Parts: sequence; structure tokens; C-alpha cells
Amino acid sequence: MALGGAGSDVSPQSLQRGGAGRTWVPVPGGWAPRAAAMSMKGRFPIRRTLQYLSQGEIIFKSSVKVMTVNYNMKGERSEGARKFVFFNIPQVQYKNPWVQIVMFKNMTPSPFLKFYLESGEQVLVDVEDKSNKEIVEHVKKILGKSEATLQREEEEKKRKAHPATFGPKKYHLRECMCEIEGQIPCPGLIPLPKEMTGKHQSAMKQEATS
Repeated sequence: MALGGAGSDVSPQSLQRGGAGRTWVPVPGGWAPRAAAMSMKGRFPIRRTLQYLSQGEIIFKSSVKVMTVNYNMKGERSEGARKFVFFNIPQVQYKNPWVQIVMFKNMTPSPFLKFYLESGEQVLVDVEDKSNKEIVEHVKKILGKSEATLQREEEEKKRKAHPATFGPKKYHLRECMCEIEGQIPCPGLIPLPKEMTGKHQSAMKQEATS
């Protein structure tokens, strides 16, 4: 159902009477579902859209487990760190759901990032007087996956998800064609009907020729 713009005679009452089953609220240029309107409130609501989150550039190596951000709410030295938290941390969380991210505000004089790796090693990154773009590029360079690695993983994912390939579970979606619905199961698991076995067919041929 198309919603009218300014001056349209479409109203929430008429939509509900038409069976829409949702509550509609006025937004600039027309009407929108209440849930959609509420999600677009606040500062820079585009940060919560799937399109924005999927544009994140940082995809950590699997060894990165925890990331802490230390920054101050005031001061020029933490300006880049504040923008990194506001604009880039949502993307980092979306792209790296296995990484725990912890924020520390106004606890240190200088802003910095600290990463805890699976091996127990800690990596400290100084972000004082750096812009959020510089922080992203630096973190991506030292702890992010390379473009070649990302491309290889994407190709492996596509190959594994392709329904026409069979092989080890590590590389393919199915190990055997018998896993597809409608196919004959493996004889090692479920015996074939007698008439479908070569032994039975050979015996029938011998009987016919004798």
C-alpha cells in the first residue's frame, strides 16, 4: 500500500479500517508504521540501519576476543575517539559479533584502544589526536583480515553453500547426494530393494536364459 505525501487524504484510521493491523504515525512527507518511525528517532538514526551497519570496514581476525575503548567525553584529544565510538563502533559490533566490546569513559587522560587476543597477548593502540577514519584504517591494518583473506573466505562460503557440490562437510553443504530429499539413500545405511541390486538382476537373467 502506497502512503500519500503532504496533503494526502490517507490517515491512520483509514489504514486500520482497511485491515492494515498496524498503528501509523505522521512523519515528514506522509505516514509511517509506528515501529519504523520510532527506530528513526535520536541522533543520526541512520546508524541503526542495516545498510549502514553492513558498510563497516573492520573485520577482525579470529584471534581477537575482547576490545576495550578508553576515551573522554570532552577535550580535543579524544575528538576522534568519540566519533569512532559514535559512528564506527556499531559497524564493528555488527561485523564482529564474537568480539566483546567494552567502553571506559573519563578514566584515563589519553584515549586508547586495547585488544585481548586468544593467546593471552594484549595489543595497545594509541588514538590520541587521530580522526575516526585514521583509527579505522590503523585497526584494520594491524588486526583486521586482509582483502585476500576476506575474498578467499567469501569464495569458500559460496562454494560450500552451492547445492550442486558434494564432499567433506568442511568444504561442502552435503557429503553425499543421498542427503537430498527424494534421492535413494546410501545402501550402507538402508538396504536397497532386492530388485534394484545387481546380484538379484544377474540371478533373474540366469533364470531367464536357462
